[in-house]
Amino acid sequence: MLRGKKILLGITSSIAAYKSALLVRLLIKAGAEVRVVLSPAAQQFVSPLTLSTLSKNPVLSSFQKNDTGEWNNHVDLALWADLIVIAPATANTLAKMAHGLCDNLLLAVYLSARCPVFVSPAMDLDMHAHQSTENNLTKLRSYGNHIIEAQHGELASGLTGTGRMAEPEVIFNIVKDFLLGRQLLKGKKALVTAGPTRESLDPVRYITNRSSGKMGYSIARELADQGCEVHLISGPTNLTPPENVKVININTAEEMFEATVGLFDAMNIAVLAAAVSDYTPAFYSTQKIKKKTSELSIDLKKTKDIAAELGGLKKDQLIVGFALETENEEDNARLKLKNKNFDLIVLNSLNEEGAGFEHDTNKIIIFDKNNKRKDFELKDKSQVAKDIVHEIIEGL
Repeated sequence: MLRGKKILLGITSSIAAYKSALLVRLLIKAGAEVRVVLSPAAQQFVSPLTLSTLSKNPVLSSFQKNDTGEWNNHVDLALWADLIVIAPATANTLAKMAHGLCDNLLLAVYLSARCPVFVSPAMDLDMHAHQSTENNLTKLRSYGNHIIEAQHGELASGLTGTGRMAEPEVIFNIVKDFLLGRQLLKGKKALVTAGPTRESLDPVRYITNRSSGKMGYSIARELADQGCEVHLISGPTNLTPPENVKVININTAEEMFEATVGLFDAMNIAVLAAAVSDYTPAFYSTQKIKKKTSELSIDLKKTKDIAAELGGLKKDQLIVGFALETENEEDNARLKLKNKNFDLIVLNSLNEEGAGFEHDTNKIIIFDKNNKRKDFELKDKSQVAKDIVHEIIEGL
């Protein structure tokens, strides 16, 4: 499967380093040639003997090879590799990579690399959520590195949250698909809506909702990774747009309506993940509304129904809708699937802990137009996106 492929695996000082032994085994079993480079402190977490036995190659961790002055040439190692994977990658290593610091052999190899680099972060949840870590990951993406998103689950600290290294099987499949050029949506075009809309009352205030846009952005990224040409129509968010995605920024439901309808005819796929306002103020005050009485009534009017409009315009496109519910979840989702002429609908309930708005995780059920149902466990939204895109591929 991967015969003839040369993969350099970098391992840093995280408790997740024990998983890297299984990753080596999976790569070797698939026919790849594997070399392992440890950061100096990583040897405290995983044995070089174990890794050298599994990889059938010496494990390197320092510039000096032996006492005679021979050295491990970082340039040769970097040029040898068809692909570099750093798993696990600690917050410390991510920071050094993002800022070009080079105080060990692994970092020297990284800075000398001309091949694709995949990075799988691993750390505690607060470290992962820290703004400096997010900034470093953004920088690494901007340099062309591929980030294998950290997962949600129980951490070594005993806390539960996002920060777990992706499982070896997940990393292996990502690497395999990349090296084999397996992009199942190559040549397809998709529009994805994401985030909230804002409906202005006056120059200061607006009506909106709690959508962060994370689910839609994750789906856009996964579609692009599968070779799709993606047009992301995004309401206001604090998120960094995915690589290789064309972004149209909007504010209002009307602007999102115009953008989606304008693109839809040229698309093969539409994923309507945005939380679009159902109502907008009937009147807009050009001046700030002053506090005059103890009560204020605001007249609202319906916004245009994007989902229904696209369902009516549909020719051979595949449309994925979303249903965020608090009661009668399944009945409401199935009714929306039928009434809007969707092919798939993704149901998530605000009654499920860790699902819905403002979470890094989601728990979903997918229904298709043939009344088929699939239930999924609570997962990081990047993994939920993979599940949704898999169903899209199955439905085309």
